[in-house]
Amino acid sequence: MNKITTPQANDWNRFWSLDQTKKFTKVSWSKRRIIKVLAPFVGKNKRAFDAGCGSGFFSKYFCDQGMETVALDYSKEALRIAHEITAGKAKPIQYDLVSRPDLCNTIGTFDLIFTDGLMEHFSSSDQDAIMKNLLACLNEQGVLVTFVPNRWSPWELIRPFFMPGIEEIPFTIGQLKQLNERNGLKVIQSGGVNTWPFAFSLDKLIGSVFGMLLYTIAQKSVSLRGTK
Repeated sequence: MNKITTPQANDWNRFWSLDQTKKFTKVSWSKRRIIKVLAPFVGKNKRAFDAGCGSGFFSKYFCDQGMETVALDYSKEALRIAHEITAGKAKPIQYDLVSRPDLCNTIGTFDLIFTDGLMEHFSSSDQDAIMKNLLACLNEQGVLVTFVPNRWSPWELIRPFFMPGIEEIPFTIGQLKQLNERNGLKVIQSGGVNTWPFAFSLDKLIGSVFGMLLYTIAQKSVSLRGTK
């Protein structure tokens, strides 16, 4: 994967303080489709971990479904927004997923771990460090749901205008699967969403090729179950 300058906490604080980022707290076609992917795995009394929570939109969704929710980011401004949008229901935590590998000792394990807009901002080695941190926090039967931008989506042409000062490297579906598999996860479902930004879209047919976002749903590989 190409080299990338990873955005730092101050970069994200600056980004989340912009007026234009307020739209990320609102529902959109892509968010509706992400929710459809998440829906089979949410439920009352389960634990959800929103890793790289950003605006807190999905932290709010998990809280609204009756889930005990932890919202993690290393931007204080993002955590402030997430705390506000969830009315204090989600537990906020500021944490560096790359340099601190003991996350599980801090927050425990979860039935659902979710990331959207996280992995693409890191180098391959940092992505592996993050995945290992998340894997340690996954329950035996829990799922890790990972969303990333698609390298072949037209969104990548205009993204810099909507996310000034924030670098990212988009994925192919093969690269996303490899990220999971080389870190001890078994992919049980994959695809893409928001092929077209309309009510009708061919996500199931061509989402994994042309979708704005790609996703995997993964569990611990059999060899890792029963271990931390």
